[in-house]
Amino acid sequence: MRIVNLLLTTTLLALLSSFSFNVHAAEGAIKLTSIAQVEIEVTDKKGNKTLKRSTVTKAVPGTEVIYTTTFKNVINKPVDKNFVIDNPIPNDSEYKGGSAFGPDCEILFSVDGGKQFGHAEELKIKDADGKERTALAKEYTHIRWIYKKELAAGKSGEVGFRAAIK
Repeated sequence: MRIVNLLLTTTLLALLSSFSFNVHAAEGAIKLTSIAQVEIEVTDKKGNKTLKRSTVTKAVPGTEVIYTTTFKNVINKPVDKNFVIDNPIPNDSEYKGGSAFGPDCEILFSVDGGKQFGHAEELKIKDADGKERTALAKEYTHIRWIYKKELAAGKSGEVGFRAAIK
């Protein structure tokens, strides 16, 4: 059992350390904070069940993790629209198709390690036979959010996605 717990801990640390982000905006204008969570079912005293989010403490294959990045304008003037937040899909996980969210954002994906981005239906890869086909969500390597509004001083928002541990 100790070996399994050590493996889970090692897997979790690798998962969280691979979760990084990048923002393309005026230097020092945007502060980013990221968190990895899972949903757990909670039953209250009356027997009502609800889903609550909890910080990831262990992640075994099949665990669905919710990655959320909060962004905040930390300067005393608005940040121009169209700033960009890039996030890699963490190692040893697969993006859950249709799960990316970000109000007021255009959401793009990459299948080549973040070199090029496009809408899901535009992404093409070559299969083992060399034939080009539309990429599957599990083949995405990065997600990009382009915030389409000006972000006022002190204002914040969030973007995120779900991925399953392989």
